[in-house]
Amino acid sequence: MTGELPFTVTIGGVCFLLAVIWGGPFVEILRRLKIGKLIQVELSAEHQKKMGTPTMGGILIIIPVVLMALGLNIVSVLRPEDRVTGLSILVPLGVLVSFSLLGLIDDWEGIQNSRGIVGQGISARAKFLGQLFIAAVVAVVISQYGGGLQYANQVLIPLIPFPIEISPIFFIPITMFYIIGMSNAVNFTDGLDGLAGIITASAFAAYGVIAYLQEQIFLTQFCFLLVGACFAFLWYNAHPAQMFMGDTGSLALGATLGTVAIMSGQWLLLPVIAIVPVLETVSVILQVSYYKRTKDPVTGIGQRLFRMAPIHLHFQKGGWSETQVVQRFWLVGLLAALFGVALAML
Repeated sequence: MTGELPFTVTIGGVCFLLAVIWGGPFVEILRRLKIGKLIQVELSAEHQKKMGTPTMGGILIIIPVVLMALGLNIVSVLRPEDRVTGLSILVPLGVLVSFSLLGLIDDWEGIQNSRGIVGQGISARAKFLGQLFIAAVVAVVISQYGGGLQYANQVLIPLIPFPIEISPIFFIPITMFYIIGMSNAVNFTDGLDGLAGIITASAFAAYGVIAYLQEQIFLTQFCFLLVGACFAFLWYNAHPAQMFMGDTGSLALGATLGTVAIMSGQWLLLPVIAIVPVLETVSVILQVSYYKRTKDPVTGIGQRLFRMAPIHLHFQKGGWSETQVVQRFWLVGLLAALFGVALAML
């Protein structure tokens, strides 16, 4: 294992270089195809300037990660005697690809609407049902077949030196909750240039270290491939962004982060390591709940707990610049990720 970490960091760097190299032509392709982002009318003039910026940039992350992960582990995937290891490789890759496709369809719906073609794509209900179905399949595979995991139907708790067994009756819905919840959490976080990319990169780096300490070699490689790909995306998403990841990237990264947390057994630490996406989600839930609870029966208008939700918009409305929000949220996310790794070592 001593030489495994340098190799893993190296392949993450290679993934970064490959993605950066083809990122420029990819942005140009998106522009020529007019794959542009729609912006909510409620957002500020600064946000309105981003109208038409190429979206579906998550493809820049997904493709190099899938190709490199399969290339590095194709023998284990194809050999019958390595069925368990093969499953451990295919499970997180399957989540990454399937949620990316779901997000791709959702992004395409917005683009079609912007072109005046209404009624294509998927509704919010259909999108959630798609998430539910994929998460259910993944949860059952992990629970019933192990997926090559050390911690299927188990959880690790800081200060307790052994894993705690969990019945599949509880483990399956917990896994579904983590996958769907984190998928939507990263989606809420993806609202400012560079924010979702740098927060998810920090979280994957943390779980990469955790997986390394557990000697889960593939999971370590996979996490650092995602770190490299996210950094490459940030090359083009840094303010002012040349492209956005869209649901193609945010749904996939969030669901995959939830899956990685489950595979590591350290899923109780995910709300710590991914504290920013969690807070973004909580702010939306509180905002909607408070608005409904205080709604005037006559006017139908309620009060708002925050200036705007998700919470990064609250701080923008309070006078923080976009770069200030991103940098300060990243500092919080980085410290939380380091704290999560420290807790995992206890």
